[in-house]
Amino acid sequence: MIIKTTKDEIVSYLHDASNYKGFCDAVYFPENETDVISIINECRKTNTPITISGSGTGLTGARVPNGGIVIATDKLNHIIEINKEKFFAVTEPGVLLSEFQEKVNQQGLLYPPDPTERNCFIGGTIATNASGEKTFKYGPTRSYVEELHFILSDDEKLVLTRGKEKADGNELILHSLSGKKYALQIPHLVSKVSKNSAGYYCKKNMDAIDLFIGSEGTLGIITLAKLKLVSIPSEVISCVVFFKEELSALNFVREAREASFTSRLYRKENSIDALALEYYDKNSLKFLSGEYPQIPSNVSAAVWFEQEINESSTQETLLNNWLELIKKHEANEDDTWFASDDNERKELEKFRYSISSKVNEYVSSKGLKKLGTDAAVPDESFEKFYMFSKSLCESSALRYVIYGHFGNSHIHLNMLPENEDEYSKGLKIYEKICRKAVEMNGTVSAEHGIGKLKKNYLSMMYSEDDLIMMKKIKQTLDPQFLLGRGNIF
Repeated sequence: MIIKTTKDEIVSYLHDASNYKGFCDAVYFPENETDVISIINECRKTNTPITISGSGTGLTGARVPNGGIVIATDKLNHIIEINKEKFFAVTEPGVLLSEFQEKVNQQGLLYPPDPTERNCFIGGTIATNASGEKTFKYGPTRSYVEELHFILSDDEKLVLTRGKEKADGNELILHSLSGKKYALQIPHLVSKVSKNSAGYYCKKNMDAIDLFIGSEGTLGIITLAKLKLVSIPSEVISCVVFFKEELSALNFVREAREASFTSRLYRKENSIDALALEYYDKNSLKFLSGEYPQIPSNVSAAVWFEQEINESSTQETLLNNWLELIKKHEANEDDTWFASDDNERKELEKFRYSISSKVNEYVSSKGLKKLGTDAAVPDESFEKFYMFSKSLCESSALRYVIYGHFGNSHIHLNMLPENEDEYSKGLKIYEKICRKAVEMNGTVSAEHGIGKLKKNYLSMMYSEDDLIMMKKIKQTLDPQFLLGRGNIF
C-alpha cells in the first residue's frame, strides 16, 4: 500500500470539479479490502477523520478533505466479472465508468447510468446515486445496484443484497458478517421528483441497500459492487434540434416527455419514447459557438434527444414521428443535426457534454467555486420554475447559462461571476432558486449530492426531526463520525 504525504504528491486530492479546496495529512492508496481495514483501524485509534476519494469529478466538495487523511480508491480498480448470460457485473469502486461501460458494451450489454463526466469512478457514482441524461428512461444508479460490500468505521463488514435486508416499517436491523447488530430508525421521506440525491434515501419498508447508495462516503467504504446490466440497443436515433423561440423548445420537451410516458405506460411500439431530452438555452449556445461555429445564428434554444430502436421498431417510422413533432413546434428541419452513424452520434454526445466542461474551465480560470444549480421540480411546475430562475439572473445582470435534463424537469443553471462580489450576489440567487424548488415540492440536489458545499440547503427540504433521525443513522454506523466528516451534515 502506498502512502503519500508531500504537498506536490497529494495536491490533486485536495479539490474537485467545483474548485472547492481542502487539506489533509496524507493520502492512502489501499490495494485490497485488508488494506482498507488496516487504515480504518489506525484512524479509529487516533480519532483521525477519513475522506473517501473517487476521481475528483464531483461538484459538491464531498471528496475534498478538511483535515485527517484521504483513502483514494484509485488502486481498487478491477472488474471482477461481466456475466453476459445473467446480465450483471462485479467491480471494485475505483474502476472508471468509461472503461466499465466500454468493457460491458463489448459483450453486447449496457450499463445505463451515464453522468455527464464519464471519467468518474464507479464507487463515486454509487456514493452520489449519479444519473445523467439516460435517467429519463432508465432511472439513476440506484436502479442498477444489486449488491454492495461495505467496510464500516468499526472494521465490521456489511454485505447488502437487494431484496434480502428490508426495513420493517421505520425500523431497519442490519447484521455484519461477524454478527454485530445495528438497529436504525428510518424517517419516511417522500420525494415527488424522479431524481433526488439530497440526504439519505429513507422511507418505510425500504431496501437496506438503498440507504447506502447516495450516502456520500459517510456510512462506510465500498469495496465491491454487483451491478445490473441490460441488453444494448441495436441502433439509437440521435438529434439536436434548434428553435428560434424559447417557448417552442419548452413545448417540444413537454410534449416529447408526455409522449414518452404514454408509450411506456401502454407499451406502444414505433412511438416516441425518448432515451434523453436535454436542453440548452440561448446563452449556452453562445458560450459554445466558438467551439461549434456551425450552430445556427438567431436561435434561442436547442434540444438534444435520443431514442433507442428495438427489434420491433422501424427507424423510418420513429424518425417520421419525431420530424412531425419538430415541425409542429416550428423548428427548422434544415438546421437540425441528425446523426447518421455511430461516429456522428458520438459527436453529438460530445456536443452535449462540452457545455459542462467549458463552465468548469471558466470557473477555474476565475479562481472561484462553481455556482451551478442542481434543482429539480415536478413536471407540472417545471416551466414556471425555469422562468423564475432565469428571471433572477436577468434582473441581477449576472452572466449565466442554462442547460440540463429537462426530460426529468431538472435544471443546471450555472452563473458565471467575474469576481468575488458577483459570486456573493450569485449565492443569494442560488439560495432563492433552491427555496423555490422546495416550495414546488422539488429538490435542491437532483444528482450531485449535498457534500460540503450544499449542506446548508438540506434544512430547506427536511424538518429538524428528519435531519436528527438521519444524523442518528450516521452515529449508529459511525459513532466517532470518522467517515466523510463535513459531508451532508
